[in-house]
Amino acid sequence: MTRPSVDASRAGAGPAYGDGRVRPAGTGPGEAARRGLEEAERVELTVDAVAPGGHCVARVDGQVVFVRHALPGERVVAEVTEVHRGFVRADAVTVLDSAPQRVAPPCPYAKPGLCGGCDLQHVAPAAQLDWKAAVVREQLRRLAGLTDAEIDRLGVRVAALPGGPLGWRSRVRYAVDAAGRAGLLKHRSHEVVPVDRCLIAHPAIQALPVLGRPWPTAEAVEAVASTGGDVTVTALPDGPTTRVDAPSAVSSDGPATVLPDGPVTVREVAAGREWTLPASGFWQVHPAAADTLVGAVLDLLDPQPGESAWDLYGGAGLFAAAVAARVGPAARFTVVESAGEGVAAARDNLRDLPGVEVVAARVETALARRRITGPVDLVVLDPPRSGAGARVVRDVVAAGPRAVAYVACDPAAFARDVRTFADAGWELAELRGFDLFPMTQHVELVGLLQPAR
Repeated sequence: MTRPSVDASRAGAGPAYGDGRVRPAGTGPGEAARRGLEEAERVELTVDAVAPGGHCVARVDGQVVFVRHALPGERVVAEVTEVHRGFVRADAVTVLDSAPQRVAPPCPYAKPGLCGGCDLQHVAPAAQLDWKAAVVREQLRRLAGLTDAEIDRLGVRVAALPGGPLGWRSRVRYAVDAAGRAGLLKHRSHEVVPVDRCLIAHPAIQALPVLGRPWPTAEAVEAVASTGGDVTVTALPDGPTTRVDAPSAVSSDGPATVLPDGPVTVREVAAGREWTLPASGFWQVHPAAADTLVGAVLDLLDPQPGESAWDLYGGAGLFAAAVAARVGPAARFTVVESAGEGVAAARDNLRDLPGVEVVAARVETALARRRITGPVDLVVLDPPRSGAGARVVRDVVAAGPRAVAYVACDPAAFARDVRTFADAGWELAELRGFDLFPMTQHVELVGLLQPAR
């Protein structure tokens, strides 16, 4: 049975051949099929499996189409947004036959051509977890070279965090357009979409009048609501930072009291400790993320008293503090971080742990120049989205740890590094996935790597 039509943005089918028609699926070998799809063209297609980046895959006369705002199995009218050699990108603007997992997006800006921040608001929350797990499995198969049986043994799944899919984002950067209006960017664009509310923002951020006033001299506005109860607003690139005690502290004319003496700091609470770091410093954006990741790392590594450890890409030292509490005050622990703010925060927040050394260097440089040396028992790898890379992986393996906990924010980069570990005789023994970024395509992974048995 064909389900009722769902209009994902606006009615109608728009131009395809220049005369208002929509190109039907399976055009065949005629002229339209030979010339390929064109930007702004609309085409009817049937959607296949999920793909990285919040897309699903479809094909039109052999041409690969990555479709946003769609679900596997749906029949949609898609509008082409980008044309590349070998593939095109498109938005599903009309859903002709909808999947059971489709829901109405709670945010009016989560539609084709509008805000690009949320990729999956049209997907039921439970189905979002399945979507992300499917992407992880595909990356492990395609890039890590794992077999289906090996992936099945890992039991790949993605767990939700407390609090639900809305109101979780504790750090929000709003872009500002030429008219001084704050908003969010379109997908793969620098164009600003003015909004009156972001539903995934923390309630304390939603309560701020950042979006209801002009910012004539700012390029962006960053709002932070920390787990320690601090709320700050910063006008970027070099505007003032305001510590906010109540929503009224940011007036319609501008920030109220600006702290005059140096950068503003915020407090975060995680791993049984209170952390102090700059408002602009890195910290996990979901309030439950830090403790969730710490719990997974400790569970997988199972640190023992007296073991030595490295925390690579260590930031403010979150994992170092958690592992150090297990291995004991006399154990040797090295944190490597290249960002100046992170180094300063780590040295300040870990100063009560005499066994911890903070090294200011890029990880690959620190390993290659022996700024840190083995042997070492445990390693925590928490690289940026691009992954650790083959050079770092090989140097970590050469140090001879018994186990590595790899914290990853990109399944593809993680899978590539897993392949490098495998080439060195190591295996991915356990894997856990967490939905640290509900409503978006992003997923966080914590994997246990160890010498193959």
